[in-house]
Amino acid sequence: MKKILVVDIGGTHVKMMISPAEKRKFDSGPKLRPKDLVAKIKEAAADWDFEAVSIGFPSPVKKGQIAKDPKNLAKGWVGWDFKKSLGKPTRVINDAAMQALGSYHGERMLFIGLGTGLGSTLVWDNNVLPLELGDLPYGDGSTIEDHVGKRGLEKYGKKVWEREVLTAISQLKTAFIADYVVLGGGNAKQLKDVPAGVELGHNRNAHLGGCRLWESGKTGQEKWEVIS
Repeated sequence: MKKILVVDIGGTHVKMMISPAEKRKFDSGPKLRPKDLVAKIKEAAADWDFEAVSIGFPSPVKKGQIAKDPKNLAKGWVGWDFKKSLGKPTRVINDAAMQALGSYHGERMLFIGLGTGLGSTLVWDNNVLPLELGDLPYGDGSTIEDHVGKRGLEKYGKKVWEREVLTAISQLKTAFIADYVVLGGGNAKQLKDVPAGVELGHNRNAHLGGCRLWESGKTGQEKWEVIS
């Protein structure tokens, strides 16, 4: 397998990994533009040896291309050619989908990313289906993301937020007939106890997911089909 540089872009930080143990990060935020990202990646990874790049991006990605500007970064991402600007073979996937792919260990898995927003992906067999569950209406005219994302944690406090998360997860697990749910993202560590059928993931799983993007199946084609 190629040696992969994995770039996980969040609303607060951009994390770079050349292995699960070797990682670096820099700030992101509402002023981060594509050319800024590329310049910072090149600077931060100047002494790393890699053959290809996997990018997890916090917005819908269709056929390997960013389809919508994200909520928490600057504008100008749609259609950006990372392969050209980075000078390496590059694959782009939704950030939650990349972490989901690295968290998967069989059967039918629903991944929920509890970060600045709410990431979501369904994985089964060799299929990866990125979802946008955070925009689903939830109760009082708000969305699920309003309740279980960062805004919900800040609004309700940890105790109420945790109850909201576990209620939403139970409903989503049933709706998607998932065998298990993996909770990732920076706020997953806020949860101390989770029920049966729910697991706590880890951000380092994004590295494995980024590497799995480049795996080949028995016929030489890509092993994982990212449905978009």
